[in-house]
Amino acid sequence: MKRLYQLVTLCAFILACGAGASAVTAAEPGAVAKAALERDAVCTACHNESWRTPVLTIYQTKHGVKADERTPGCQTCHGESAGHLKEGPGTKPDTVFGKGKSPVEAQNSACLSCHESKVLAKKNWAGSQHESRGVACTNCHEAHTPNQRVLNKLTQPEVCFNCHKTERAQVQRISTHPILAGKVSCSDCHDPHGSTGPKLLAKNSVNQTCFTCHTEKRGPFLWEHAPVTDDCTTCHSPHGSTNSNMLKVRPPFLCQQCHGGHGTTLRSGPSVGVPGVANTTNLALNAFGNGRMCLNCHSNIHGSNHPAGNFFVR
Repeated sequence: MKRLYQLVTLCAFILACGAGASAVTAAEPGAVAKAALERDAVCTACHNESWRTPVLTIYQTKHGVKADERTPGCQTCHGESAGHLKEGPGTKPDTVFGKGKSPVEAQNSACLSCHESKVLAKKNWAGSQHESRGVACTNCHEAHTPNQRVLNKLTQPEVCFNCHKTERAQVQRISTHPILAGKVSCSDCHDPHGSTGPKLLAKNSVNQTCFTCHTEKRGPFLWEHAPVTDDCTTCHSPHGSTNSNMLKVRPPFLCQQCHGGHGTTLRSGPSVGVPGVANTTNLALNAFGNGRMCLNCHSNIHGSNHPAGNFFVR
């Protein structure tokens, strides 16, 4: 009986300690949040809900989760800004984000102080096309906005098109990826923060990037077509085309860029004159492929595994 009493007492003690620890743990996030909000209050006293641009919406974003001690505050990004606090609107904060504001290096440094870690995969930013051309993080990202346009597939293209005007026109063509429908986004193929591949591609090459979706074209095939294994953009325009299947030129003219033996060229044959065209005596049209769709016969143009498919006809 005595041992049972001791065991019950010990269990009660352990439970009490656990409850106390939980109470301390539960109190800590509240204390952290309160301290962070008090520090922000130096700024939000003026930059409140009546400010000309919405800034308090940052508390609806990941940057506003004050229960997490890693969450930045106003001064973390904008600097201590002692002069601004003392003089008011006449003096700007240490770092002002936006086009034509603080130097791009200063703006990006504030972001990269947290986002440069390998966990967030920004290790290729240094030396990338965007970094070397002076693109600021805030050109694309809106830290105070709970629903960033660049993080939404439907609105992301408009952010990219602010600079990439040619691509804006190309995606309006009749044959394109479903970018405007929000089913494919720019970041599905490109990594804007840097890449080891060309043109900020998500993979190391054009073909690896395309094969992410078009796996049936990957191969290996028994009979391979050289342009396919080399570069998909040899034949296709990935952002859009006026030809079917995003082809750069419609067949047979696309095929004739390499295969000049077939097609609309004139070749030796029975004497046939072409009215209105000089020097066509003893020349005849090549009826084998004259103006026809090469793919009518060469249907497996990306590669064939058929024993008799060396000409990609099956």
